[in-house]
Amino acid sequence: MQTTPFLYTQALMLLGGAVLAAPLFKRLGLGTILGYLAAGILIGPVAQRITEGEEILHVSELGVVFLLFIIGLELKPSRLWQMRRDIFGLGTAQVVLTGLVLSLLISFAGLLEWRGSVIAGFGLALSSTAFAMQILDEGNDTNTRYGQRAFSILLLQDMAIVPLLAVIPLMAAQAPEDATTPLQDFAIAVSAVAILFAAGRYLLNPLFQVIARTGARDVMIAAALLVVMGAATLMQLAGLSMAMGAFLAGVLLAESSYRHELEADIEPFRGILQALFFMAVGLSLQLNVIVENYLLIIVAVPLLMLVKSAVLYWLCRITGSRHNDALRIGLLLPQGGEFGFVLFTAAAAAGVFSHGISSLLVAIVTLSMALTPVAAMLSKRLMHEQDEMADEMDEDFEGAGADVLMIGFSRFAQIAAQILLAGGRDVTIIDHSAARVRQAATFGFRIYFGDGTRLDVLRAAGIGRAKLVAICTQKKETTDRIIGLVQAEYPNARIFARSYDRLHTLELRARGVDYELRETFESGLLFGRKTLEALGVGNDEAISIMDDIRRRDEARLVLQEAEGITAGRDMLHSRPVRPEPLVKPKREVNHSADTEERILPTLPAEDRQRRDETLAGTD
Repeated sequence: MQTTPFLYTQALMLLGGAVLAAPLFKRLGLGTILGYLAAGILIGPVAQRITEGEEILHVSELGVVFLLFIIGLELKPSRLWQMRRDIFGLGTAQVVLTGLVLSLLISFAGLLEWRGSVIAGFGLALSSTAFAMQILDEGNDTNTRYGQRAFSILLLQDMAIVPLLAVIPLMAAQAPEDATTPLQDFAIAVSAVAILFAAGRYLLNPLFQVIARTGARDVMIAAALLVVMGAATLMQLAGLSMAMGAFLAGVLLAESSYRHELEADIEPFRGILQALFFMAVGLSLQLNVIVENYLLIIVAVPLLMLVKSAVLYWLCRITGSRHNDALRIGLLLPQGGEFGFVLFTAAAAAGVFSHGISSLLVAIVTLSMALTPVAAMLSKRLMHEQDEMADEMDEDFEGAGADVLMIGFSRFAQIAAQILLAGGRDVTIIDHSAARVRQAATFGFRIYFGDGTRLDVLRAAGIGRAKLVAICTQKKETTDRIIGLVQAEYPNARIFARSYDRLHTLELRARGVDYELRETFESGLLFGRKTLEALGVGNDEAISIMDDIRRRDEARLVLQEAEGITAGRDMLHSRPVRPEPLVKPKREVNHSADTEERILPTLPAEDRQRRDETLAGTD
């Protein structure tokens, strides 16, 4: 009973520190992670209110386990297979190359002997999954090409903690005796992974179906926790990482219909335990070691970030990334990571190096995290000026397919889409600008990244189910290319197109599109009408003039279809006098027949009479 108030007091201090520090640091633009670290340092090493930081750290590592489970839920096995080159190629190269470079620097500087240099170097080579993913989420960059490559690197780094932790006992001052052979250890690990895959495929979905039928919400939450903890414990018993087990469980459930409910159930536990983990790291710091070595920290932090950024940039460039993407990745992942905290703590406990060195390394990682927002802002200044169309995202058309397929989503299309959505019509939009896709997605549009000039993209976006294709691209050449592709592959598709100018309108009519509209025509009419009204012309008269200009413009197009672009010049109001009546084209064109029936009856009587006289003279 005496310990109960003490535990309550500790819990209250930790919760209060998290509630106060996290919003403050978030407001300062430093992120909640550094807020948790600062709260832990203040409660522990500074105020000496909690001194059992290492014990709390062991419990709070479950926050990292839950984090990797949620990350796994977001990755479908098919998508993971598509990312295999970046994960096992780029990710492995980054960990190995960065780890070797940092290990050599630490060893040559005489800071640690070779065993400690290897653990410290490879621990510092790991970046913060939680910190980097938070930055990507806040910028809506998770699904961009550079965001996916960065995530692939982080994923490999998270998996790399498994062999790194396994190496620590071998590098300890006195390696423990192992009763099993390496072959047996390998067989146990493979068997554990196989059991987990079998359970995920044949057991978990039926289990959740049974629980869902009961309608017991609390049982579903307990089942979610059981899955995460069970998978993590199974991997730990097999000599692997708990985090790896949770991640694999998440990947196996990524295709499940219960994925979103599981994520919602686990998220609160993940958030609290992850906050506790970072606070526990702050609690376990030895401030006296940091104060004594402040000069070393001041040199080591920028050197660490520079080395990691340079290696990341170079690897991304040689593996196909553009300068801007490589720069973003290099300045997103220069910091140390939370798994470094785990590795340094385990190495200190095993005697690879002292707890003072562990605190020093944790301080370096912490300060590198604090400088990451600055590095991210620096990347924007170093990026090359280039067309945003060059930016890329992964093409993912899950859920695509609607009555209207809209290609291109610039200002013209955004206004048209509002009309369609207000009319209760569903619209699927594809655009080749990643920046525009990210921005539109934040407003709830069903928009997908893709190149509308590619047949496979049009098919994936649901053109086969669309009742109408709205081509709203900005460039004339792009519009023409898409129209040609659609007419060749889907000859029965109804095409509405945005035309660039009058010549383009005539070309589109000649190609037989169902409807076209010059991008500035209606806005120019409205602008002219409002200008007339501002000059004193009555509203009804201004509207009548605007309608007359619209009718005459359509009649000019009918003439120009027959006689060429110079036809119908006498219909233009080039000076404030009444123009000559309209004349009928000398040569008929099939495309204009419907247009004449729609437009000519609305013309003034004298214009229609002149048209009939011209037609009679031609006959």
